[in-house]
Amino acid sequence: MVIEYIRYRLPGEREEGFVAAYETACESLRAAPECVGFELSRCVEEPSCYILRIRWTSVKAHLEGFRGGPHFAAFFRAVRPFVADIEEMRHYEATGVRGDAGAAPTSLYAWAGGTEAFIELCDAFYRLVRADDLLGPMFASMDPQHARYVALWIAEVFGGPPVYSEQRGGYEPMVQRHLGRGITEPQRRRWVNLMMDAADEVGLPADPEFRAAFASYLEWGSRLALHNSQPGADVAHGAPVPKWGWGVAPPYQG
Repeated sequence: MVIEYIRYRLPGEREEGFVAAYETACESLRAAPECVGFELSRCVEEPSCYILRIRWTSVKAHLEGFRGGPHFAAFFRAVRPFVADIEEMRHYEATGVRGDAGAAPTSLYAWAGGTEAFIELCDAFYRLVRADDLLGPMFASMDPQHARYVALWIAEVFGGPPVYSEQRGGYEPMVQRHLGRGITEPQRRRWVNLMMDAADEVGLPADPEFRAAFASYLEWGSRLALHNSQPGADVAHGAPVPKWGWGVAPPYQG
């Protein structure tokens, strides 16, 4: 992924209509498969300065895919009156210098109560699973440490330490454990329902924001496992462990 920065300096008489123009133009970005996301910001110290930040899947996808595709004409038509006000228009790649600071929002991992909370969750979940007529047979011969491994996986996904990756090998071993198992939709749905029941039982945070993020991961992860378990499935190999946040789903593509 690359980030395009477009810097504008607009004389006062030319500011009118600028934000509205981008509100229109960004409909084209939303529809473009080459675009990952975008943000228009205005300078606090110099209000005549704006920066448009666009995330593209690649430079080629932007310059050839988007500009040669069906959405560019409408995009350019909307912003064309302001092209002369551009001071910079370049692509940048992120470096390894990044991190959260003191004002960063609490991770889902910390909000839930850390690794111990997820171990308690998975212990309760697999107790429900073993007693379930639909899922019980699937897990009848599971590794005694299976509940702990799943707890470490969820903890890492939700922002905890990479213990699962260090001890179990990360995303690829998790994928391998689902291949060829032929999971059915009723089994997937029961898995999600029992996980939600276990969350209630052990007292995971009940606020809507946490539960929405928790439920969205269960849906995403279980549907991916369902797909990967089918005969002849087109499986994405070598992906990183997903990182789940508040209302954020990772941009996984097969």
